[in-house]
Amino acid sequence: MDAYPKLDPALARTAAMMADARSVDEVVAILRRNARRIAGSDGIAVVLRDGDVCHYAAEDAIEPLWQGCRFPLTACISGWAMLHDETVVVPDIALDPRVPRPAYANKAICSLAMVPIGAPEPVAALGAYWCAMVLLDPMTLARIEALARQAGDAFSRVRGEAVAEAAVPERALQPADV
Repeated sequence: MDAYPKLDPALARTAAMMADARSVDEVVAILRRNARRIAGSDGIAVVLRDGDVCHYAAEDAIEPLWQGCRFPLTACISGWAMLHDETVVVPDIALDPRVPRPAYANKAICSLAMVPIGAPEPVAALGAYWCAMVLLDPMTLARIEALARQAGDAFSRVRGEAVAEAAVPERALQPADV
């Protein structure tokens, strides 16, 4: 099952884009542009961990979801996925106690998958949403998880580059030896 996503052309193109990303914002934008098609979902959300809250940073969906909103990690399914470092698949949101009913009350969402992004500790999550009740097939879930791994690698790389750049002191200009 793990071999299939590596052969997926959309995942391969996205991996190349992630390798070229130079900032967290670029990684988020790449996810926003590509995840919905790769997941075959009605919507996606890119959720960043910001201390003890989840920040719904970007989305691509058939209706507005929660972009720009912040929720406590302990009060939403994306936070649950990050705190437990575990993929969550919910075929029927009405039956899962981890899904906060008020946040979904006016949304046309019946099923979801939420995948943590980043290792060893998740720094984000990728949510895929469906308007119908969906029993997610293993290949679709494998594609979503592969995309999350790509994003995790990119987040780690761009954050590492930012830290490295900040740690390098500017060299003082030296007069040329004459």
